[in-house]
Amino acid sequence: MTKSVRRLLVCALAAVLALGLLATPGAMAQTGDYKILVVGRTLGFRHSHIPVTTNALIALGQQHGFTVDVWDPAQSGLTLPSTPFTSAEDLAKYATIVFVSPVDGTNDLNPNRPRLLNDSELAAFQGYIRNGGGFVGLHAATDTMHTVPWYSQLTGGGARFRNHPAQQTATMRVESPTHPSTEMLPKEWVRFDEWYNYTTNPREDVHVLMTLDESTYNPGSGAMGEDHPIAWCHNFEGGRSWYQGAGHTDASYSDPLFLAHLLAGIEWTAGRVSGGGNCVTWGEVDELVDALGTANAKSAAATRNVSRHLDRAEAAADEGDRKTAVRELRVARTLADALVPSPSARRTLVEKIEDLIDWQQGLADNDM
Repeated sequence: MTKSVRRLLVCALAAVLALGLLATPGAMAQTGDYKILVVGRTLGFRHSHIPVTTNALIALGQQHGFTVDVWDPAQSGLTLPSTPFTSAEDLAKYATIVFVSPVDGTNDLNPNRPRLLNDSELAAFQGYIRNGGGFVGLHAATDTMHTVPWYSQLTGGGARFRNHPAQQTATMRVESPTHPSTEMLPKEWVRFDEWYNYTTNPREDVHVLMTLDESTYNPGSGAMGEDHPIAWCHNFEGGRSWYQGAGHTDASYSDPLFLAHLLAGIEWTAGRVSGGGNCVTWGEVDELVDALGTANAKSAAATRNVSRHLDRAEAAADEGDRKTAVRELRVARTLADALVPSPSARRTLVEKIEDLIDWQQGLADNDM
Protein backbone atom coordinates (compact mmCIF):
# COMPACT_ATOMS: atom_id res chain seq x y z
CA MET A 1 0.00 0.00 0.00
CA THR A 2 1.42 3.41 -0.95
CA LYS A 3 1.91 6.16 1.63
CA SER A 4 -0.70 8.32 -0.10
CA VAL A 5 -3.30 5.53 0.05
CA ARG A 6 -2.41 4.88 3.69
CA ARG A 7 -2.87 8.59 4.51
CA LEU A 8 -6.31 8.54 2.86
CA LEU A 9 -7.28 5.51 4.92
CA VAL A 10 -6.08 7.19 8.11
CA CYS A 11 -8.18 10.29 7.37
CA ALA A 12 -11.23 8.13 6.62
CA LEU A 13 -10.74 6.16 9.81
CA ALA A 14 -10.35 9.37 11.76
CA ALA A 15 -13.73 10.59 10.56
CA VAL A 16 -15.38 7.29 11.40
CA LEU A 17 -13.76 7.03 14.81
CA ALA A 18 -14.72 10.57 15.69
CA LEU A 19 -18.33 9.48 15.33
CA GLY A 20 -17.74 6.20 17.16
CA LEU A 21 -19.16 4.25 14.22
CA LEU A 22 -16.45 1.73 13.42
CA ALA A 23 -17.93 -1.76 13.33
CA THR A 24 -16.05 -4.58 14.95
CA PRO A 25 -15.07 -7.62 12.86
CA GLY A 26 -17.23 -10.65 13.45
CA ALA A 27 -20.31 -8.54 14.16
CA MET A 28 -22.38 -11.00 12.12
CA ALA A 29 -24.47 -13.66 13.81
CA GLN A 30 -22.35 -16.60 14.84
CA THR A 31 -24.97 -19.35 14.68
CA GLY A 32 -27.38 -20.83 12.20
CA ASP A 33 -27.22 -21.71 8.51
CA TYR A 34 -25.91 -19.21 6.01
CA LYS A 35 -25.46 -18.78 2.27
CA ILE A 36 -22.36 -18.22 0.13
CA LEU A 37 -21.89 -17.21 -3.49
CA VAL A 38 -19.42 -19.10 -5.69
CA VAL A 39 -18.16 -17.15 -8.72
CA GLY A 40 -16.56 -19.20 -11.49
CA ARG A 41 -17.42 -17.02 -14.48
CA THR A 42 -14.51 -16.55 -16.87
CA LEU A 43 -13.77 -14.26 -19.82
CA GLY A 44 -10.25 -15.57 -20.37
CA PHE A 45 -8.44 -18.85 -19.71
CA ARG A 46 -10.71 -21.34 -17.96
CA HIS A 47 -9.29 -23.62 -15.27
CA SER A 48 -10.49 -27.22 -15.29
CA HIS A 49 -10.88 -27.20 -11.52
CA ILE A 50 -13.76 -24.67 -11.53
CA PRO A 51 -16.64 -27.20 -11.75
CA VAL A 52 -14.77 -29.60 -9.47
CA THR A 53 -14.33 -26.84 -6.89
CA THR A 54 -17.95 -25.74 -7.25
CA ASN A 55 -19.27 -29.22 -6.55
CA ALA A 56 -16.85 -29.67 -3.65
CA LEU A 57 -18.13 -26.44 -2.09
CA ILE A 58 -21.73 -27.54 -2.53
CA ALA A 59 -20.88 -30.81 -0.76
CA LEU A 60 -19.07 -28.94 2.03
CA GLY A 61 -22.14 -26.79 2.48
CA GLN A 62 -24.38 -29.82 2.80
CA GLN A 63 -22.05 -31.21 5.45
CA HIS A 64 -21.43 -28.00 7.38
CA GLY A 65 -24.64 -25.99 7.27
CA PHE A 66 -24.43 -23.51 4.44
CA THR A 67 -26.07 -23.27 1.04
CA VAL A 68 -24.40 -22.28 -2.22
CA ASP A 69 -25.47 -20.05 -5.08
CA VAL A 70 -23.33 -20.25 -8.22
CA TRP A 71 -22.64 -17.60 -10.82
CA ASP A 72 -20.92 -19.28 -13.76
CA PRO A 73 -22.79 -19.42 -17.09
CA ALA A 74 -20.52 -22.27 -18.21
CA GLN A 75 -22.18 -24.46 -15.57
CA SER A 76 -25.68 -24.18 -16.99
CA GLY A 77 -27.25 -26.62 -14.57
CA LEU A 78 -26.05 -24.72 -11.50
CA THR A 79 -25.72 -21.05 -12.34
CA LEU A 80 -27.98 -18.19 -11.42
CA PRO A 81 -29.82 -16.85 -14.49
CA SER A 82 -28.17 -13.42 -14.28
CA THR A 83 -25.53 -11.52 -12.39
CA PRO A 84 -26.01 -11.45 -8.60
CA PHE A 85 -23.87 -8.29 -8.39
CA THR A 86 -26.85 -5.97 -8.65
CA SER A 87 -26.48 -4.03 -5.38
CA ALA A 88 -24.76 -4.24 -2.02
CA GLU A 89 -28.16 -4.89 -0.46
CA ASP A 90 -28.80 -7.87 -2.74
CA LEU A 91 -25.35 -9.31 -2.03
CA ALA A 92 -25.88 -8.94 1.73
CA LYS A 93 -27.68 -12.31 1.79
CA TYR A 94 -24.28 -13.97 1.30
CA ALA A 95 -22.05 -14.45 4.33
CA THR A 96 -19.07 -14.69 1.98
CA ILE A 97 -18.31 -14.72 -1.74
CA VAL A 98 -15.83 -17.23 -3.17
CA PHE A 99 -13.95 -16.39 -6.37
CA VAL A 100 -12.91 -19.68 -7.99
CA SER A 101 -10.21 -18.76 -10.55
CA PRO A 102 -12.49 -16.36 -12.50
CA VAL A 103 -9.86 -15.27 -15.06
CA ASP A 104 -10.98 -12.41 -17.29
CA GLY A 105 -7.98 -11.80 -19.58
CA THR A 106 -7.08 -8.33 -18.30
CA ASN A 107 -3.41 -9.23 -17.74
CA ASP A 108 -2.30 -6.75 -20.39
CA LEU A 109 -3.84 -3.91 -18.30
CA ASN A 110 -5.83 -2.72 -21.30
CA PRO A 111 -8.66 -0.65 -19.75
CA ASN A 112 -10.89 -1.40 -22.73
CA ARG A 113 -10.95 -5.14 -22.19
CA PRO A 114 -14.14 -6.47 -20.56
CA ARG A 115 -13.75 -7.18 -16.84
CA LEU A 116 -15.25 -9.91 -14.71
CA LEU A 117 -17.35 -7.19 -13.04
CA ASN A 118 -18.44 -4.07 -14.90
CA ASP A 119 -18.64 -0.70 -13.16
CA SER A 120 -22.08 -1.18 -11.59
CA GLU A 121 -21.30 -4.75 -10.51
CA LEU A 122 -18.01 -3.60 -9.01
CA ALA A 123 -19.80 -0.86 -7.07
CA ALA A 124 -22.19 -3.45 -5.64
CA PHE A 125 -19.26 -5.67 -4.64
CA GLN A 126 -17.42 -2.76 -3.02
CA GLY A 127 -20.51 -1.82 -1.05
CA TYR A 128 -20.89 -5.43 0.08
CA ILE A 129 -17.31 -5.60 1.37
CA ARG A 130 -17.55 -2.20 3.06
CA ASN A 131 -20.72 -3.37 4.81
CA GLY A 132 -18.82 -6.26 6.39
CA GLY A 133 -18.96 -8.92 3.69
CA GLY A 134 -16.54 -11.81 3.27
CA PHE A 135 -14.28 -12.74 0.36
CA VAL A 136 -12.42 -15.98 -0.40
CA GLY A 137 -10.03 -16.05 -3.34
CA LEU A 138 -8.79 -19.33 -4.79
CA HIS A 139 -5.77 -19.75 -7.07
CA ALA A 140 -6.42 -17.50 -10.09
CA ALA A 141 -8.58 -15.09 -8.11
CA THR A 142 -5.45 -12.92 -8.41
CA ASP A 143 -5.62 -13.25 -12.21
CA THR A 144 -8.76 -11.24 -12.82
CA MET A 145 -9.69 -7.55 -12.84
CA HIS A 146 -6.03 -6.55 -13.18
CA THR A 147 -7.19 -3.06 -14.15
CA VAL A 148 -9.01 -2.49 -10.84
CA PRO A 149 -6.49 -1.50 -8.11
CA TRP A 150 -9.16 -1.79 -5.42
CA TYR A 151 -9.70 -5.44 -6.27
CA SER A 152 -5.96 -6.17 -6.05
CA GLN A 153 -5.94 -4.57 -2.61
CA LEU A 154 -8.91 -6.72 -1.58
CA THR A 155 -7.26 -9.95 -2.74
CA GLY A 156 -4.12 -8.89 -0.94
CA GLY A 157 -1.67 -6.01 -0.89
CA GLY A 158 -1.85 -5.29 -4.61
CA ALA A 159 -0.34 -8.70 -5.45
CA ARG A 160 -1.50 -9.97 -8.83
CA PHE A 161 -0.65 -13.14 -10.72
CA ARG A 162 2.55 -12.74 -12.70
CA ASN A 163 3.49 -16.19 -13.99
CA HIS A 164 4.06 -19.78 -12.94
CA PRO A 165 6.53 -22.56 -13.66
CA ALA A 166 5.54 -26.10 -14.59
CA GLN A 167 3.38 -27.90 -12.06
CA GLN A 168 5.57 -29.63 -9.50
CA THR A 169 5.91 -30.67 -5.88
CA ALA A 170 6.87 -27.95 -3.41
CA THR A 171 6.81 -27.26 0.32
CA MET A 172 4.50 -24.71 1.87
CA ARG A 173 5.52 -23.54 5.34
CA VAL A 174 2.81 -22.50 7.78
CA GLU A 175 3.65 -19.10 9.21
CA SER A 176 0.51 -18.44 11.26
CA PRO A 177 -0.28 -21.84 12.82
CA THR A 178 -3.05 -20.78 15.20
CA HIS A 179 -5.42 -19.26 12.65
CA PRO A 180 -8.58 -21.39 12.23
CA SER A 181 -7.63 -22.13 8.60
CA THR A 182 -4.11 -23.37 9.39
CA GLU A 183 -4.37 -25.00 12.80
CA MET A 184 -5.09 -28.39 11.19
CA LEU A 185 -2.07 -28.22 8.85
CA PRO A 186 1.44 -29.59 9.28
CA LYS A 187 4.13 -26.93 9.68
CA GLU A 188 5.63 -28.14 6.41
CA TRP A 189 2.99 -29.09 3.86
CA VAL A 190 4.35 -30.86 0.78
CA ARG A 191 1.97 -30.71 -2.20
CA PHE A 192 1.89 -31.01 -5.98
CA ASP A 193 0.32 -27.94 -7.55
CA GLU A 194 0.79 -24.98 -9.88
CA TRP A 195 2.74 -22.39 -7.90
CA TYR A 196 2.13 -18.73 -8.66
CA ASN A 197 4.63 -15.91 -8.68
CA TYR A 198 3.09 -12.52 -7.93
CA THR A 199 3.74 -9.01 -9.17
CA THR A 200 4.60 -7.82 -5.67
CA ASN A 201 5.11 -9.23 -2.19
CA PRO A 202 1.89 -8.48 -0.24
CA ARG A 203 3.40 -8.97 3.23
CA GLU A 204 3.26 -5.30 4.26
CA ASP A 205 -0.53 -5.24 3.93
CA VAL A 206 -1.69 -8.76 4.76
CA HIS A 207 -1.43 -11.41 7.46
CA VAL A 208 0.66 -14.14 5.82
CA LEU A 209 -0.63 -17.63 6.55
CA MET A 210 1.82 -19.67 4.48
CA THR A 211 4.93 -19.18 2.38
CA LEU A 212 6.49 -21.24 -0.39
CA ASP A 213 10.01 -22.58 0.11
CA GLU A 214 11.59 -21.88 -3.28
CA SER A 215 14.51 -24.16 -2.42
CA THR A 216 12.11 -27.13 -2.71
CA TYR A 217 11.08 -26.50 -6.34
CA ASN A 218 12.00 -24.52 -9.44
CA PRO A 219 10.07 -21.20 -9.29
CA GLY A 220 11.11 -20.15 -12.79
CA SER A 221 11.78 -16.65 -14.08
CA GLY A 222 9.37 -14.98 -11.69
CA ALA A 223 11.04 -16.23 -8.51
CA MET A 224 10.16 -14.09 -5.50
CA GLY A 225 13.10 -15.19 -3.34
CA GLU A 226 13.27 -16.24 0.29
CA ASP A 227 9.97 -14.55 1.17
CA HIS A 228 7.27 -15.97 -1.11
CA PRO A 229 3.80 -15.71 0.46
CA ILE A 230 1.28 -18.12 -1.05
CA ALA A 231 -1.69 -17.85 1.35
CA TRP A 232 -2.80 -14.85 3.35
CA CYS A 233 -5.75 -12.98 4.84
CA HIS A 234 -6.60 -9.53 6.12
CA ASN A 235 -9.36 -7.24 7.34
CA PHE A 236 -10.22 -4.89 4.49
CA GLU A 237 -12.52 -1.86 4.50
CA GLY A 238 -14.84 -3.47 7.03
CA GLY A 239 -14.85 -6.92 5.41
CA ARG A 240 -12.70 -10.04 5.67
CA SER A 241 -10.52 -11.41 2.88
CA TRP A 242 -8.77 -14.82 2.67
CA TYR A 243 -6.68 -16.08 -0.26
CA GLN A 244 -5.00 -19.39 -1.12
CA GLY A 245 -2.74 -19.47 -4.19
CA ALA A 246 -2.70 -23.26 -4.42
CA GLY A 247 -5.69 -25.24 -5.67
CA HIS A 248 -5.02 -25.47 -9.40
CA THR A 249 -5.22 -29.25 -9.45
CA ASP A 250 -8.56 -31.05 -9.50
CA ALA A 251 -7.18 -33.43 -6.87
CA SER A 252 -7.04 -30.58 -4.35
CA TYR A 253 -10.81 -30.73 -3.97
CA SER A 254 -10.87 -34.36 -2.91
CA ASP A 255 -8.00 -33.89 -0.44
CA PRO A 256 -9.54 -33.84 3.07
CA LEU A 257 -6.75 -31.63 4.43
CA PHE A 258 -7.08 -29.04 1.66
CA LEU A 259 -10.86 -29.06 2.04
CA ALA A 260 -10.61 -28.56 5.82
CA HIS A 261 -8.26 -25.64 5.20
CA LEU A 262 -10.63 -24.13 2.63
CA LEU A 263 -13.70 -24.68 4.80
CA ALA A 264 -12.10 -22.80 7.69
CA GLY A 265 -11.21 -19.95 5.33
CA ILE A 266 -14.86 -19.74 4.30
CA GLU A 267 -16.02 -19.89 7.91
CA TRP A 268 -13.54 -17.19 9.00
CA THR A 269 -14.60 -14.77 6.25
CA ALA A 270 -18.24 -15.53 7.07
CA GLY A 271 -17.64 -14.62 10.73
CA ARG A 272 -18.42 -18.15 11.96
CA VAL A 273 -15.01 -18.87 13.48
CA SER A 274 -12.31 -16.66 14.95
CA GLY A 275 -8.94 -16.85 16.64
CA GLY A 276 -5.23 -16.89 15.93
CA GLY A 277 -5.14 -13.10 15.67
CA ASN A 278 -8.07 -12.88 13.23
CA CYS A 279 -5.74 -11.93 10.38
CA VAL A 280 -4.68 -8.71 12.10
CA THR A 281 -1.68 -6.82 10.72
CA TRP A 282 0.67 -4.34 12.36
CA GLY A 283 -0.27 -1.72 9.77
CA GLU A 284 -3.98 -2.18 10.46
CA VAL A 285 -3.46 -1.37 14.15
CA ASP A 286 -1.08 1.51 13.37
CA GLU A 287 -3.78 3.07 11.19
CA LEU A 288 -6.32 2.83 13.99
CA VAL A 289 -3.92 4.52 16.42
CA ASP A 290 -3.09 7.27 13.92
CA ALA A 291 -6.78 7.82 13.22
CA LEU A 292 -7.55 8.14 16.94
CA GLY A 293 -4.83 10.73 17.35
CA THR A 294 -6.16 12.67 14.38
CA ALA A 295 -9.78 12.44 15.52
CA ASN A 296 -9.19 13.79 19.02
CA ALA A 297 -6.50 16.33 19.90
CA LYS A 298 -6.60 15.29 23.56
CA SER A 299 -5.52 11.80 22.51
CA ALA A 300 -2.54 12.82 20.38
CA ALA A 301 0.13 12.48 23.09
CA ALA A 302 -1.40 9.32 24.52
CA THR A 303 -1.64 7.64 21.12
CA ARG A 304 2.02 8.42 20.48
CA ASN A 305 2.80 6.45 23.63
CA VAL A 306 0.70 3.55 22.39
CA SER A 307 2.52 3.71 19.05
CA ARG A 308 5.88 3.58 20.76
CA HIS A 309 5.07 0.28 22.44
CA LEU A 310 3.51 -1.11 19.26
CA ASP A 311 6.71 -0.26 17.37
CA ARG A 312 8.78 -2.03 20.02
CA ALA A 313 6.50 -5.05 19.80
CA GLU A 314 6.76 -5.20 16.01
CA ALA A 315 10.54 -4.90 16.12
CA ALA A 316 10.72 -7.74 18.65
CA ALA A 317 8.39 -9.87 16.54
CA ASP A 318 10.55 -9.27 13.46
CA GLU A 319 13.52 -10.60 15.43
CA GLY A 320 11.54 -13.65 16.54
CA ASP A 321 11.37 -12.48 20.16
CA ARG A 322 7.71 -13.30 20.75
CA LYS A 323 7.83 -12.94 24.54
CA THR A 324 9.03 -9.34 24.32
CA ALA A 325 6.47 -8.65 21.60
CA VAL A 326 3.66 -9.92 23.84
CA ARG A 327 4.94 -7.93 26.82
CA GLU A 328 5.06 -4.69 24.82
CA LEU A 329 1.64 -5.38 23.36
CA ARG A 330 0.13 -5.82 26.79
CA VAL A 331 1.47 -2.42 27.78
CA ALA A 332 0.05 -0.93 24.58
CA ARG A 333 -3.33 -2.51 25.33
CA THR A 334 -3.41 -1.00 28.83
CA LEU A 335 -2.54 2.42 27.46
CA ALA A 336 -5.09 2.13 24.67
CA ASP A 337 -7.81 1.26 27.15
CA ALA A 338 -7.22 4.62 28.88
CA LEU A 339 -7.53 6.78 25.76
CA VAL A 340 -9.99 9.68 25.66
CA PRO A 341 -12.03 8.92 22.48
CA SER A 342 -15.46 7.34 22.45
CA PRO A 343 -15.91 3.93 24.08
CA SER A 344 -16.66 2.36 20.69
CA ALA A 345 -13.43 3.60 19.10
CA ARG A 346 -11.38 2.69 22.13
CA ARG A 347 -12.91 -0.79 22.27
CA THR A 348 -12.09 -1.38 18.61
CA LEU A 349 -8.43 -0.51 19.13
CA VAL A 350 -8.15 -2.60 22.28
CA GLU A 351 -9.69 -5.60 20.53
CA LYS A 352 -7.25 -5.27 17.64
CA ILE A 353 -4.29 -5.14 20.04
CA GLU A 354 -5.69 -8.23 21.74
CA ASP A 355 -5.69 -9.91 18.31
CA LEU A 356 -2.01 -9.01 17.98
CA ILE A 357 -1.40 -10.55 21.41
CA ASP A 358 -3.24 -13.75 20.45
CA TRP A 359 -1.23 -13.98 17.23
CA GLN A 360 2.16 -13.44 18.88
CA GLN A 361 1.35 -15.62 21.89
CA GLY A 362 0.30 -18.42 19.55
CA LEU A 363 3.61 -18.15 17.72
CA ALA A 364 5.48 -18.20 21.03
CA ASP A 365 3.61 -21.32 22.15
CA ASN A 366 4.35 -23.05 18.83
CA ASP A 367 8.06 -22.25 19.15
CA MET A 368 8.26 -24.06 22.48
